[in-house]
Amino acid sequence: MRSFIAALSLGCAVSVSAFAAPVEIQWWHAMTGANNDRVNQLVDGFNASQSDYKVVATFKSNDYTELMNQTIAAYRAGNAPHITQVFEVGTATMMAAKGAVKPVYELMAEAGEKFDPNVYLPAIKAYYSTAQGKMLSMPFNSSTPIFYYNKDAFAKAGLDPEKAPKTWPEVIDAAKKVRASGHACGLTTAWVTWTQMETFSAWHNISFGTKANGFGGFDTEFKFNNPTIVKHFETLNEMQKDGSFKYGGRTTQPEGLFLSGECAMIMTSSGFLGNAIKNAKFNFATGMLPYYPDVAGAPQNSIIGGATLWVMGGKKAQEYKGVAKFFTYLSQLDVQIVNHQQTGYLPVTIAAYQETKRSGFYDRNPGRETPILQLQNKTPTENSFGVRFGNLPKIRDLIMDEVEAAFAGKISVKQAMDNAVAKGNEELRRFERTVAKN
Repeated sequence: MRSFIAALSLGCAVSVSAFAAPVEIQWWHAMTGANNDRVNQLVDGFNASQSDYKVVATFKSNDYTELMNQTIAAYRAGNAPHITQVFEVGTATMMAAKGAVKPVYELMAEAGEKFDPNVYLPAIKAYYSTAQGKMLSMPFNSSTPIFYYNKDAFAKAGLDPEKAPKTWPEVIDAAKKVRASGHACGLTTAWVTWTQMETFSAWHNISFGTKANGFGGFDTEFKFNNPTIVKHFETLNEMQKDGSFKYGGRTTQPEGLFLSGECAMIMTSSGFLGNAIKNAKFNFATGMLPYYPDVAGAPQNSIIGGATLWVMGGKKAQEYKGVAKFFTYLSQLDVQIVNHQQTGYLPVTIAAYQETKRSGFYDRNPGRETPILQLQNKTPTENSFGVRFGNLPKIRDLIMDEVEAAFAGKISVKQAMDNAVAKGNEELRRFERTVAKN
């Protein structure tokens, strides 16, 4: 009788274990539209592939800065998610948050998951790693700004719809012709600081800041109040007068101006492509970013944008194991290929890029290789490796306060850039003091 009860007890224990609720992994993200659909597909795919863990994806904000602030607040309150999506300019801030994050290289090693940083595209690996090559966050939706244009609007204006403007003089000419043909707006740009200042500087091989744009240490200073950027923003400001350029907002708001057909050209993330394919009611194409031909060395190479997945500190070992399993799933070749081909974001692994190219995808979809070709246009210099400044999300807002004042005619562009550099440098010193205290 006792042996029967013991056997029954063991059977019950096995049954309970077999049907135990999976360990839940919370993932906060900022993806919208077609990209949000892809996030849900990834989560569903992982959850269906095993039964030990369940990833729950939660859209928190379409503003990366707001998402990072929400994550920080949640960590301080003791209820942070396991995974959070952080845009590239938040990297320095996350690096300095010792204890608040768990580096990916540590996570994967402790969980016994295979992880090789060398499988990622060099530009991505370098940006999100320490000087020793240890990767701090998991590459996810990496991007770079590219040029989009409305082919129907070009045809109506007498422009070649199969040829994207290559230089800024060509863009300006196209914008004026499109406007003259009756189009409401010639050109707009999203993520102004990223596309028209940070990447613009790299593309023209001019310094945005000292210390290799922050990669050489936190004791860095901004230098974007230079003649090239000042002249560029003076040009944009002048174009507003005849509608050939329209300022539509600081982050993604101008993308709506393009999708609605109001503006015929836009510079924004390569990750916007999925939304454009899904929602644009006109024919469009992409091209490389324009450059000023009188700037020596241009075009150079563009820089990484988008976001990576950071793991928050203070979680249980079993939860971290689930996060690591999920990251291994995200790194699979077939998953990477679909991510790239469906969203327009970069194929973050070398293998995904090579397989996509081998399959003839880029031949069948002209322009889809554009962001990768931009990143690899030339060997990066200290001016074009990327930007890694502390508190950069806040500094971007300080910069845009000044840019908007200039666009409104309240101050000159030169004064706006001088003000932005001064305020930005104050913020850098504040960040440097905070890091020193820690």
